[in-house]
Amino acid sequence: MKLLLKNGHVVSSFNKLEGDLDVLIEDNVIKQVAENIEADADQVIDCAGLAVIPGICDMHVHFRDPGQTHKEDIITGSEAAAAGGVTAVACMPNTDPVADDPEVIRYIINKAKDAKIKVYPVGAITKGLKGDELCDFKALKAAGAVAVSDDGRPVRNAHTMGRAMIDAHYAGLKVISHCEDLDIIRGGIINAGVVSIALGVQGMSRTSENIITAREIQLANDLEVPIHIAHVSTKEVVDLLRFATKRGVMVTSETAPHYFTLTEDRLFTRDADYRMNPPLRTEEDMKAISAAVMDGTIDCIVTDHAPHTAEEKADFLKAPNGVVGLETSLAATLTKFYHTKQMKLIQIVRMMCENPRLILGLEGGLIKSGAVADIAIVDLNKEWLVEPERLHSKSKNTCFKGMMFKGKVKYTIVNGKIVFEDKD
Repeated sequence: MKLLLKNGHVVSSFNKLEGDLDVLIEDNVIKQVAENIEADADQVIDCAGLAVIPGICDMHVHFRDPGQTHKEDIITGSEAAAAGGVTAVACMPNTDPVADDPEVIRYIINKAKDAKIKVYPVGAITKGLKGDELCDFKALKAAGAVAVSDDGRPVRNAHTMGRAMIDAHYAGLKVISHCEDLDIIRGGIINAGVVSIALGVQGMSRTSENIITAREIQLANDLEVPIHIAHVSTKEVVDLLRFATKRGVMVTSETAPHYFTLTEDRLFTRDADYRMNPPLRTEEDMKAISAAVMDGTIDCIVTDHAPHTAEEKADFLKAPNGVVGLETSLAATLTKFYHTKQMKLIQIVRMMCENPRLILGLEGGLIKSGAVADIAIVDLNKEWLVEPERLHSKSKNTCFKGMMFKGKVKYTIVNGKIVFEDKD
């Protein structure tokens, strides 16, 4: 099948491509990128006034499959991803059973064969996410894992984490660290500060995230192996990352749109859809995260897509942490940075499409002849209201409900096939 994208504004960071061009796709590969392509195509999409970018890679999602498929599963999670221009995801291992052995990794890969997008499993660092016995990283890699993490729980012991970083590195896997000290958290549910005091609830001290991030950076420096820091939320971590990268430490990092868009003030509503881990923090933190995204200190924008049912989220004090985000991540980022002229589109493409794939060693992330045809076509100027009931995820726990965003995915293409088309 031949698909021709005409008159789009093509932006591809990896090969520094930006301009009004046509893209010819044959089967699952980009055959040509040029002006005024004339071809006998099976389908032509007029992309005039639209941006044509590589498909987004979200390297931090929770699809709850296996074990909690009443919240989400690989198929519905992929539907949500496609609607957000996401063509590849990396699924965290806190499933039931935990993705700590090759059998679970193979289950995810096999089920993902029926998904609209590419789903890559992340294996666990320790058996059962208990922080004690390391998993067999070589076996996880052979089964198809692209990284390892105990996300959802920290690896408490620094010696265990150091061993994991070494063993995973030589097995060809990146370690993704959930930076949290549970002894400091002590059951906190929102950021420790003026809001937690006003509401009379236990707060989550920022020291928890800061101290474990510092530990991971020091381990990476001393052991001379890489580390990836998940969901950065504090200004102190931004300072640590800046210092580490200047010293040449092999550290990469990510943040999510809610950390550069929202603050803890949202919690005054006592609405658990604004509860996640790490939590929404202060205006000062939000500004620091925003600056780190703009100057490239933070490498990736992800979602930490974490579906929960409405029943679970109904009780503010007892609700599990987490929010969905696959369908809003690009729009939130465009609204925050592109439409305020603080970032160019090519910078956003680098952080959302290219860098996650480089970190995980995945294919795709660029538009050029011979590349895999994973593409998102975006109306950068389309304004839309986030209505939870219209989301494709099984769960609707979005912290962006009721917000207006500017930037809407019109088509998502995976392996040369249209897997999403916006009918609005």
